[in-house]
Amino acid sequence: MTEITLYNTKTRQKERFEPLDMKNVRMYVCGPTVYDRAHLGNARPVVVFDVLYRLLRHVYGAEHVTYVRNFTDVDDKINATALARKEAGAKGSIEDLVQGRSDETIGWYLADMGALGALEPDQMPRATEFIAPMVAMIEDLVAKGHAYAAEGHVLFSVDSWREGYGKLSGRSVDDMIAGARVEVAPYKKNPMDFVLWKPSSDDLPGWASPWGRGRPGWHIECSAMSHALLGDSFDIHGGGLDLQFPHHENEIAQSKCAHPEGEFARYWMHNEMLQVEGRKMSKSLGNFFTVRDLLDQGVPGEVIRFVFLQTHYRKPMDWTEKKRQEAEKTLAGWFRLTDGVEPAKIVSPSLIDVLKDDLNVAGVVAKMRSYASKLQAAELKAAMLLLGLPPAEEVKWFRHQRISVGVGGSMDEHHLGEASASVQPLLMQWQELRDDGNYSAADELKKKLEHCGLKLSVTKFGPEAQLLPSFDPTKLEALK
Repeated sequence: MTEITLYNTKTRQKERFEPLDMKNVRMYVCGPTVYDRAHLGNARPVVVFDVLYRLLRHVYGAEHVTYVRNFTDVDDKINATALARKEAGAKGSIEDLVQGRSDETIGWYLADMGALGALEPDQMPRATEFIAPMVAMIEDLVAKGHAYAAEGHVLFSVDSWREGYGKLSGRSVDDMIAGARVEVAPYKKNPMDFVLWKPSSDDLPGWASPWGRGRPGWHIECSAMSHALLGDSFDIHGGGLDLQFPHHENEIAQSKCAHPEGEFARYWMHNEMLQVEGRKMSKSLGNFFTVRDLLDQGVPGEVIRFVFLQTHYRKPMDWTEKKRQEAEKTLAGWFRLTDGVEPAKIVSPSLIDVLKDDLNVAGVVAKMRSYASKLQAAELKAAMLLLGLPPAEEVKWFRHQRISVGVGGSMDEHHLGEASASVQPLLMQWQELRDDGNYSAADELKKKLEHCGLKLSVTKFGPEAQLLPSFDPTKLEALK
């Protein structure tokens, strides 16, 4: 069996992946801070690590892979929204309003990522559920001399682990001090020291601690959650390249100091950033949009996913309208070829070998194009399913493209143009009812349409309607 190789950011080279336990392959990926809708850049790591998750499940078995992705629901932006709602008259405590906002945005996130075909991780912890383990880890760091309390804050002492700090990002502490934009505070012993715990005022969420009522810093959250759910050593830690420093660097420092007996994460993987039409996505440039913006504009989730899949995760990805159009055209062709076809029972080992090479999805897509050109529909469909692309039978926009309205009997062709616009939406509605399994409602609508002078049928190319001589377009108005 060809081994999986992954690029390890920590060693700056591709390495053979050797899990600690083949019966429990463990992966942690930094999830979103849930203060608003996920923008397109937030979606890239979701798709990247979803593909890795699918590969690991394929190789080791779904029951032998544990994927954890957290939600950061302790954040100043969430607090600000909750305070604004309270000032506007919303009922409940600030904690209730924060949780309500978090629940709302987590629901949005899961729906939007689900539209992109992403499987939900095995565990999705919220930071607020792990405050006690965070406090315990901070206490341990203070006791070991790796952290100190100052003016209601607790800070990690970078000097206490100077030999290890900076190895992930390849920087020395002195270089980081010289070039970093860090918070300058009189209570810091070193400008690079970072917050583990900070005080909360009465109008902000807070929890009891040995250092007073407060809330955790961002970095300690992932260290505590990954340790609680995956142990002091696990296989893969992933996230966007923007998290490499300071977030991941700080995670390593505090985790290794709190649990020196463990390795923490053995393989570090980072996806590159996303651009839009060759420029950094920015509200000031007018090219900032969320995943939901695209979905609401009618861009199918599988099209977004397919655009992502065509760029290697360690290369910057450029979202363009041209790529979107080409992706939709390609997928439509693949759906036509695979519609109604049983997928191959085994995904081609040669294709899996390509994917095992540091998630070379672009190479896999090239093989899929070859399958399509050779009309190898079963092999193509199996590959599509492996990469999280849906089967043609479940894609509504594709089903709608298959809808046709024709003239039957002795009617003249000129009836078609004026009738098609009114028949198409009802035919789409009939197909959607069938797709949703609501066959009784579909049969009822079919009877009504046939009463208007239509003959409905389902072919391998999709639903069809024939206009019969008895067709009366005025009767359709009552069905709209």
